[in-house]
Amino acid sequence: MPRTVLIIGATGTVSSALLDTLHGGDVHLRALVRDASRAAGLRGRGVEVVTGDLDDPRSLPPAFEGVHDVWLLTPNGPRAPENNMNAVWAARQAGVERVVRLSVVGAAHDAPTRSGRLHALSDRETERCGMRWTILRPHWFMQNLLNEAADISATGTFALNMASARVGMIDARDIAGCAARVLLDDPDRHHGRTYTLTGPRSRTFTEVADEMSRVLGRPVRYLPAGDDAKRKTLLGHGVPEWIADMLEEYAQAYASGWGDFTTDTVADLLGRPPRDVADFIRDHADAFTPPTGA
Repeated sequence: MPRTVLIIGATGTVSSALLDTLHGGDVHLRALVRDASRAAGLRGRGVEVVTGDLDDPRSLPPAFEGVHDVWLLTPNGPRAPENNMNAVWAARQAGVERVVRLSVVGAAHDAPTRSGRLHALSDRETERCGMRWTILRPHWFMQNLLNEAADISATGTFALNMASARVGMIDARDIAGCAARVLLDDPDRHHGRTYTLTGPRSRTFTEVADEMSRVLGRPVRYLPAGDDAKRKTLLGHGVPEWIADMLEEYAQAYASGWGDFTTDTVADLLGRPPRDVADFIRDHADAFTPPTGA
């Protein structure tokens, strides 16, 4: 009988890729959503959809009934530890066997970002949850480059407040692949493990621009921006202030050299090297390319 996997945060970048990876496997997929009217795409992929709100613990028990494994991704924000607590509580009450939690790179009580410190609280709680657990701590997502795609397409430039930071960035599809590997393996195999996931090498954003130029066949330049300018841009696009502050804290940490490292964990879990940034650019070339006739 297939195991039932509850996907929390089902519409996010990693969770969407995880659903793609798990589709067709010997698992029953269930997705927790806040608004069922926005879940038509999930149902179309054969996913059972249940409603619940991590802010409201009373709404959660039905979603966890009969669940064997939980993929736990909480929204980024000051209530993240509360959301994690509510999910872990509901999982334990329902007799869930395993929790696989998506954390962040460098989560620690002394992390240089508030997000990293909040995730450390949730990681610690997960470790003491009384169920089998695995924690994934991925590095900076290559998919973040898609936020710059409009500028790259229109002007051949993109601006980030990362200075000359060198970052071991990772493709979210590889994060999803690692999550799927853990969820499909025996629950005991990865119990008690925390995996830090990175790409194959650290890259500066100037090097990323050079790769874009090579893959796309037209010049692309990286323009270092100041924190204030980037913050103004983010707020102008409707990004909440807490998220804008969080991104600034990470940018400052990366600019200090905090993200200049890689691990072999993806290769160990998947049996192949992680995707390089050139692979990512090639696979998303249309997003970075001006429309025909433009």
